[in-house]
Amino acid sequence: MKNKTLNLATPSVLAALTFLSAPALAVEGLSANVGFTSNYLWRGVTQTDDGAAISGGIDYAADNGFYAGTWVSNVDFSDDASYELDLYLGFGGEINENISYDLGYIYYAYPDSAESDKDNEYDFGEIYAGISFANITLAANYGIHNDDGAEWADKALYLSVDAEFEVAEGLTLNLHLGDYSFDDDYDSGDYTDYGISLSKNGFTLALSDTDLDNDDVKFTVSYAIDLDL
Repeated sequence: MKNKTLNLATPSVLAALTFLSAPALAVEGLSANVGFTSNYLWRGVTQTDDGAAISGGIDYAADNGFYAGTWVSNVDFSDDASYELDLYLGFGGEINENISYDLGYIYYAYPDSAESDKDNEYDFGEIYAGISFANITLAANYGIHNDDGAEWADKALYLSVDAEFEVAEGLTLNLHLGDYSFDDDYDSGDYTDYGISLSKNGFTLALSDTDLDNDDVKFTVSYAIDLDL
């Protein structure tokens, strides 16, 4: 879901950046992230109408594997929605030195999507599970509830596999393949997305595409930093 021309006046983005720039007492397990991308892609589909996006998030991770967080970005779907606010929590850990797992729930909210049309609400939620074997990660997301404007999300299943390799000192190559399938009650075509990216020192160059009709290969440039709070 999501993207538009970069809008620094988005309320939640401004709030997040204000928080991140304010002096704060160090809290064990608390961290933040700030990022910029030339095009916010989600499962291969632009969320900003092929425009730029700025994002920020706050995360808490406990020693026992529990974590929770929030993340915000500007979006553009040619309607009232100007930002996305995600809330999530989960539990992860290691089975051994080569195998780890991750289980959780994420809620995607678009608080201003129905400003002029009360029927245009499309918040939705997913449960997810992932398992990593060395440098390979397999993951599944499943839609469990949604507003009326997000019928497509109900019982939708997204399966993905990602492989990560260090090809040079500090330079990481990521290969991605995803498959999005929708419930038969929703008249929408299933699709596959795939991509390749190179990352170093917070910068990422990526190519992404889908098998949707009239969808072109997209090239994106992104930069992100993580901060301990």
